Amino acid sequence: MQISVQSDPFDFGALAQEFADGHTHMGAVVTFTGIVRDDDLGGLDVMEIEHYPGMTERAITKFAAYAKDRWDLGDVLVIHRHGALKPGEMIMMVATAARHRVNAFEAAEYLMDYLKSRAPFWKKEYVNGEPRWVNAKPEDEDALSRWD
Repeated sequence: MQISVQSDPFDFGALAQEFADGHTHMGAVVTFTGIVRDDDLGGLDVMEIEHYPGMTERAITKFAAYAKDRWDLGDVLVIHRHGALKPGEMIMMVATAARHRVNAFEAAEYLMDYLKSRAPFWKKEYVNGEPRWVNAKPEDEDALSRWD
């Protein structure tokens, strides 16, 4: 299990290939990358993501360990960036490896939902130069209910 909270960009293609190459005994590898989205159609200047070092990694590790046990995963990779990110930049990556595809897909979805709504990150967008905190959306909260 690899968890990384980092400011540096990552090479999704290389990491996905490395992860898949390391799990040839598994039947499925699922990968996902999140990208900073400009909902304001050209207005988003930058998104600043803050975290509390140590606490954030522990929380993500807890979610990943739960997913690994619940879906009988062979391995999990989670990368999440912090700092100032521009629209179009990769913000996070999740990879899961399992013997069966359903397990790999469901575990990846679970991790994405929890990273979006429960991982301790604080996001502030600068839209046309004006700062605003990013609040949880009802649909993100609703997505969590399927994992109870």
